[in-house]
Amino acid sequence: MENREATIARKTKETDISISLNIDGKGNSNIETGNGFFDHMLDGFARHGFFDLTVKANGDLNVDCHHTVEDTGIVLGQAIAKAIGDKKGIKRYGSMILPMDETLVMCAIDLSGRPYFVMNGEFASPMVGDFDTQMVREFFYAISYSAGMNLHLRIITGQNDHHKIEALFKAFAKALDEATTIDPRIENVLSTKGAL
Repeated sequence: MENREATIARKTKETDISISLNIDGKGNSNIETGNGFFDHMLDGFARHGFFDLTVKANGDLNVDCHHTVEDTGIVLGQAIAKAIGDKKGIKRYGSMILPMDETLVMCAIDLSGRPYFVMNGEFASPMVGDFDTQMVREFFYAISYSAGMNLHLRIITGQNDHHKIEALFKAFAKALDEATTIDPRIENVLSTKGAL
């Protein structure tokens, strides 16, 4: 089977973003968003999902990180959708309950083609490094809708915001890795409708 890969570029007055994604990668990444904490999160996503990921993002960080993070989510979601293509043979569903020190989070995904996003969990601090914690919700919402995925995230327990956010990115990676895995028992798509 050929690797499931996609390259997507998006340019607006606020951001200029290019993403290359290989679903069937080794976890290699080359991330440059201009936001150190966000780079760290995307690197963790690639490594723990075994995705090869290149992200080049130039945004209006002189304003704040909002547009850069949200638009990166839009482009990453589009890359995921393009890379998995017609979804033939994939497990479709993926989930992970992931611990990180005192933090425990849950992520569940359905690559149904129907976007829906639910996130339960709060952050104590407005910022982690140069990253606005409000952008966690915006980033995953953008991915959910541009990829056409049903995405549920929950912070079950935790105190340290760095741990909470990093655990969410890693749980998302592991759940997406599972959902995109090819199962030889699935002859077409995993749906009674015959299409996803």
